[in-house]
Amino acid sequence: MTRNPSYGRTRKSLRNSAIALILQTVAMFVGFFSRRIFIRILGVEVMGLNSTAASILDFLNLAELGIGTAVAVTLYKPLFQQDRQTVKEIVALQGRLYRIIGSFVLVGSAVVFCFMPQIFSKSDLPLWYPYATYAVLLYSSLLWYFFNYKKNVLFADQENYKVLLCTKLIALVKLVLQMLAVLHLEQGYLWWLGLEAASATVSTILISIIVDRNYPYLKEPVPVDLSLKDKYPDIIRKTKYIAFHKLGGYAVARSSPIFIYAYTSLAVVGYYGNYLVLTTNLTAILTALYSGITAGVGNMVAEGDKKLILKVFRELFSSRMLIVGLCCICLWFLTDPFVSLWLGPEYILPRTTLALIIAQFFIGNTRNIVDDYLNAYGLFRDIWSPLAEAAINVSLSILLGSRYGLNGVLAGVLISQLIITFSWKPFFLFRSALHEPLRFYISLYVRCLLPGIFAFGAVYLLLPHIPIDPAASFWTFLVYAFVTGATAFLVYGALLSLLEDGLKDFANRLFHVIRRK
Repeated sequence: MTRNPSYGRTRKSLRNSAIALILQTVAMFVGFFSRRIFIRILGVEVMGLNSTAASILDFLNLAELGIGTAVAVTLYKPLFQQDRQTVKEIVALQGRLYRIIGSFVLVGSAVVFCFMPQIFSKSDLPLWYPYATYAVLLYSSLLWYFFNYKKNVLFADQENYKVLLCTKLIALVKLVLQMLAVLHLEQGYLWWLGLEAASATVSTILISIIVDRNYPYLKEPVPVDLSLKDKYPDIIRKTKYIAFHKLGGYAVARSSPIFIYAYTSLAVVGYYGNYLVLTTNLTAILTALYSGITAGVGNMVAEGDKKLILKVFRELFSSRMLIVGLCCICLWFLTDPFVSLWLGPEYILPRTTLALIIAQFFIGNTRNIVDDYLNAYGLFRDIWSPLAEAAINVSLSILLGSRYGLNGVLAGVLISQLIITFSWKPFFLFRSALHEPLRFYISLYVRCLLPGIFAFGAVYLLLPHIPIDPAASFWTFLVYAFVTGATAFLVYGALLSLLEDGLKDFANRLFHVIRRK
């Protein structure tokens, strides 16, 4: 019997998603527990320092220019066709470009080191803290550029679960050892940094072994010269386009801690970082659930069945909206009691701040399906949009941040998301690739959003009648969370199934794939 290639892609996606979801869920719980210990022993200012140093390094990492994404898009077709020579040449070209970028990041970091005293002048921490923190983060980043770049092949080939198994497990062991070091050893932060560097080293070695075993032909030498660059002009051309998108993505996603620190303090960055841990972990779980989607969509687009492409878009978008909507409802009703139990009531931020964080989370995580399709089609030429997004975000973060502090910075990010991510990106996809009227997307969006609003209202009306104080203990919190999540899921899921066939088709697809196993 002939196999349906669509189900084959779904099967690979399910395997990647299941492993990623399990590992990410465990990592999330360990991460919550470890952050509580780190804040109690090391202090919230140290956690704010980590966020700020990472944001500075991310700015230099913009030099990566999106080469990894451009390479992944270029690899879909030769991997599908099992063209090993082309895969070898593309990966070799990527390695050459990454070595150049890694050298640039190293030089740029040397300049950053010269200005460390000025950058962290408002901090009461010893100056060696920012130097050592940045050095360890830089070391991990350089390992990616010089050694880890080949793992892009695994992602493009829907084999990324192999990378996740080693990296996530090592990260879990690292967190446990860091907790023990901070609790029981002198100079706990030095041990913390040392374990951070050691885990990056071990992960790099294991990834190299995995790639060599799965793609032994990549070890064969390939001369990289101008002729090879001319042979694959799409990589350079798409890299130039993606570079602008990386800039916009950084301005929206990673620059906030820098602006928050500029207008407040490292402590406020740490408070915000606690909430960011919640949304980041939820985003990581969503990424795990859909971890095989990007490569699967790329493979499907290469196949060229337009009817299937649109059908799968509806399935993925409706299921994503359901899960993200449930996360947002739970964040609104459960964040305050959770933070109170986790760290203490003094770490709870105002509700307006929470609303801005949730709004950013919603837009940032419902955009992914549109982004996956844009990447699959290689549509990066709208370079004006990330520039506009960056300009709007930076200017509004400065303008509003100087007046309203943390909330002003977050509002600047949200406005830039609404203008570009929420409005332009879907229009660009449907006009340039799917060739369907935009009302197809608008109608789909409304059908997926309205049930979520009704679900929020149902939870809002129900919870005051539940005689439970969620902040009294973790057990009462779990009961409260179960009632919240179950109510939201039943109302949202039932209404969305009635309004949008894409969700039913998605459930049927999963059922058929699981049954065939």
